[in-house]
Amino acid sequence: MNWYVVYTKPKWEKKVADKLKELGIECYCPLVTQIKQWSDRKKKIEVPLFNSYVFVQLTDVERNSVFQVAGVVRYLFWLGKPAIVKDEEIEAIKTSLKAPNISDVTVSSIQVGDRIKLESGAFSNQSAIVQEVSNNYYILVLETLGCILKIKYK
Repeated sequence: MNWYVVYTKPKWEKKVADKLKELGIECYCPLVTQIKQWSDRKKKIEVPLFNSYVFVQLTDVERNSVFQVAGVVRYLFWLGKPAIVKDEEIEAIKTSLKAPNISDVTVSSIQVGDRIKLESGAFSNQSAIVQEVSNNYYILVLETLGCILKIKYK
C-alpha cells in the first residue's frame, strides 16, 4: 500500500484525520506543539506540521474512499499522478518529531527579501538576498561579490 497526500480545507487537518481513522483508513497528520500567546495568557497547542495536508495509506482501488469525509478537497498530484510518499519519508517525519529538542517547527517557502546561505556549487558558503522568485528560477543578489545570480530549478 502506498502513502498519498490528501489536501484538506484550511484548519481541517485534525478533523479529517480523526474521521479517516473512524472509517478505518490508515492516516498520519504530523503535529507539533507550539506556544500561542493571547493578550491574557499563553497556551500550548498542537498544530499540523504541514498546513492543509494529511497522509493516507491506501491501495489504488480504495483511493476514492477518502472523499466520504467532509473537509477533504483533493489529492496532491505530481506530474499528473497522485503524489506517492515513501514509507521511509513518513518514518523520517515521525522520527524527527520524536526528537527531544524540537519545540517549534515551521515549513515555509523562500520569499523575496529573505537572506539565505548557498550550500553547494561554485558560490557555496556565500550569503545572498532573494530578489525575485518565479515558477522556474530564483534571482539572488550576492552582495560580497557584487553580482546577481539566476538559479533555475525544475
